[in-house]
Amino acid sequence: MQQSREILKRYWGYDAFRPMQEEIVDAVIYGRDVLALLPTGGGKSVCFQVPGMAREGLCLVVSPLIALMQDQVGQLQKVGIRARAITSGMSYKEIDITLDNARFGGLDFLYISPERLQTRLFIERFKLMNIALIVVDEAHCISEWGHDFRPPYRKIAELRTYHPEVPFIALTATATERVKEDIIEQLKLKNPERFEADFSRPNISYEVYPVENKLKAISKTLDNFQGLTGIIYCQKRKSVKELAQYLVNNGYKVGIYHGGLDKESREQMMQAWLRDQFRIMIATNAFGMGIDKPDVRFVIHYEFPNNPEAYFQEAGRAGRDGLESRTFIYYEQKDLAEMDELIAGLFPPVDVVKNTYRAMCNHLKIAIGSGDGESYPLNIKTFCTQFRLDILETYKALKILEMNGDLLFSESFFHPTKVKFNVGNAALYGFQVNHEQTTALTTLLARSYPGIFDQYCELSETEFCKRLKINAKELERQLLYLEKSGILDIDWKTDLPIVTLLHERLPDDYLQLSPEVYRHRREIAEERWKAMRHFLTRPVCRAQALIAYFGRQVPVCGKCDTCRQEQKANYTFQELVEIIEKTLENPLTLDEIKKALPFLKQQELLKTVQWLVLEERIKSDGKRYYL
Repeated sequence: MQQSREILKRYWGYDAFRPMQEEIVDAVIYGRDVLALLPTGGGKSVCFQVPGMAREGLCLVVSPLIALMQDQVGQLQKVGIRARAITSGMSYKEIDITLDNARFGGLDFLYISPERLQTRLFIERFKLMNIALIVVDEAHCISEWGHDFRPPYRKIAELRTYHPEVPFIALTATATERVKEDIIEQLKLKNPERFEADFSRPNISYEVYPVENKLKAISKTLDNFQGLTGIIYCQKRKSVKELAQYLVNNGYKVGIYHGGLDKESREQMMQAWLRDQFRIMIATNAFGMGIDKPDVRFVIHYEFPNNPEAYFQEAGRAGRDGLESRTFIYYEQKDLAEMDELIAGLFPPVDVVKNTYRAMCNHLKIAIGSGDGESYPLNIKTFCTQFRLDILETYKALKILEMNGDLLFSESFFHPTKVKFNVGNAALYGFQVNHEQTTALTTLLARSYPGIFDQYCELSETEFCKRLKINAKELERQLLYLEKSGILDIDWKTDLPIVTLLHERLPDDYLQLSPEVYRHRREIAEERWKAMRHFLTRPVCRAQALIAYFGRQVPVCGKCDTCRQEQKANYTFQELVEIIEKTLENPLTLDEIKKALPFLKQQELLKTVQWLVLEERIKSDGKRYYL
């Protein structure tokens, strides 16, 4: 369609769509419901942003990821598209102003978290909005079988009640067959057009190596990729810092990226990496959203995720230019045991969860019957110290409360300071006449942010200190003075986790935890970890195993660690399994197995024995192996 191509060129500068994008865009423009599965790097955002501009009215985007919302809103604003986001941590007044802008035609795109859809404030304004399109991003979150289930997603379909003719587009990068059907059913998609990109990435090798020392293995790999671009993923922020320190001490130039960095630091790190000022980025999974760097030649997992969906997305950030790239997981045996313990401990006892809820509300001074829809920064360390709680157990209890639909727990992520004038131009001038000590600041605010009298604007403290030639402490003092004087309304920055209550605080005896939260969700978590463990430990073609998890089939890749090993070996994996099982008709030690099978290479033998034990096809008493 000519219109969609013109929009693509005008705002994004591209002359043509990527494969499948144009078909998706045209289906949405014509008002069809759509389910689109596009793997990481497939250009999902264009598939709804172009039709969002083509259709008359507001495009509502439901997304669970604060970082993704902030990044996409920033990118849209840079090209002149009117976009805002409603996230946890925003004040009632800021949300109220944003919804008014959306209602009266002041926005093209409104990004919102699924939890905010349920509030009375949003629903009443939504009824009056001119809605062009409803987008459900990360749509797998609607399915209890998905790897990141969010109960509030189940409420999205209720939006049809108020705008029944508005088309829906649901997008995700990864979904099993069960999850795809669940998305269609839960969103009540009407005869949706389904688009599924090819999941195979033949230019990528998926390689898994059990090692005795991950740090040494990673150092050796980096030496082999000198001058090339790569990402090293960790699951914990602490690991990012520790690994970065180790590599810097050993002469490597690296950057770090995680959700606890402020926006300015994240942007600086991202831009430096994109400009090749350093080649290696060490990051949590917060790094990856919206990245458009095609020449990533390797992705290393220092710590592996507990499910194949997350791994597939992270590994898929390699080789987007179609050139040969490699991905590596290095793990020590203790990593498997630690993940077993982590999965087993994800669901603390009911009384622990209820006690955490009560203690948290008391800590945040939330009275019974209040707090509905309100957001609160939560210093977990201070909270746990005050109530003598275990930090790890408390974290897990908060995640259970989130799955139960009681609250939204946004883990540590930097929320910038936002400011808005509470007075008009005339009143501001009168204030400036009598308060010269803050005149330079208020003048700079008014000149820097034309919309600051009508909406909240994100404040760059570093830039303002530089232009006003004052230090951060003095800037904070002046801002506080303006806030106390009623001139400015300020949402102060924080890098603490944010807790948003999804209903008023309940009396202690009224909080009910669904049995499904425990039994069913635990089963699903264990099932996904089992699939990931199989991927890590079973020496079969990694590409086949990974893609098969999503219900697809691909030929043997010929380039993963297993395929390369089999190319050098005389036996397939299945043949090795049969040989070893036949040898163990009588119990044998590992040395006795080696002597009985001298024609097998030791590495192949050890990996196969290890897998047989993990799969419980053979047993071990610590010394001998037997059937």
